[in-house]
Amino acid sequence: MKASRVSFAAALAAGTVLVLSGTAFAHVGVQPGEATKGGYAVINFKVPNERDNASTTQLEVNFPIDQPLTSVMPQDVPGWTVKVEKSKLDKPLTVHGKQINEAVTKVTWSGGKIEPGKFQQFPVSVGKLPENADQMVLKAIQTYDNNEVVRWIEEAKEGAAEPQNPAPVLKLVAAKAGDDHHAAGDAKAADDKSDDKAHDEAAKSGSDTTARALGIAGIVIGLGGVAFGIASRRRAS
Repeated sequence: MKASRVSFAAALAAGTVLVLSGTAFAHVGVQPGEATKGGYAVINFKVPNERDNASTTQLEVNFPIDQPLTSVMPQDVPGWTVKVEKSKLDKPLTVHGKQINEAVTKVTWSGGKIEPGKFQQFPVSVGKLPENADQMVLKAIQTYDNNEVVRWIEEAKEGAAEPQNPAPVLKLVAAKAGDDHHAAGDAKAADDKSDDKAHDEAAKSGSDTTARALGIAGIVIGLGGVAFGIASRRRAS
């Protein structure tokens, strides 16, 4: 009897862990979880279906107006229609010498279906990311075909337990020193390719010039031979 109770308790504990783990990993989230400050990045909104008797048919992601992005470009997702909405900025931005008066504040995917037991990713290219912030809170709203709406908008507080419906959070980190080296390496590789191309073109040009010179020399020699032959015949006669 004691062994049975121990086994039951262990099974119950394991089941509880699985349930809690499933719940923790079932939230709408953003991947990767971090990006470089002041840079551009491609992020994916991962949307799992948390219901056994309904399918997700719409995802709405809100971008904070107080952290305006000059570029938000969603990638096409087969079976889904995407709508991008912009809002006027209270304070215009200047980017590459141009004044930006509005920014994307909402992207909505609809028309598709995420069935029970499945998930879908929605990729978006974003930038220029804030330079003076440590994170962006990207509140999302998930709609099911039974008209249920789940709002992933709660912000986690430091030291507190995770909220029931946490909003996706993109952490912003400083650029790594190695990033510049990669850029320099790419630039050097491009220069090397340019030099190689120039070298090949120069070599080809030199070969063409030499070929032309040899051809002309051959013609001259040939004409000289013909003239010499004619002169010899005249002398013989």
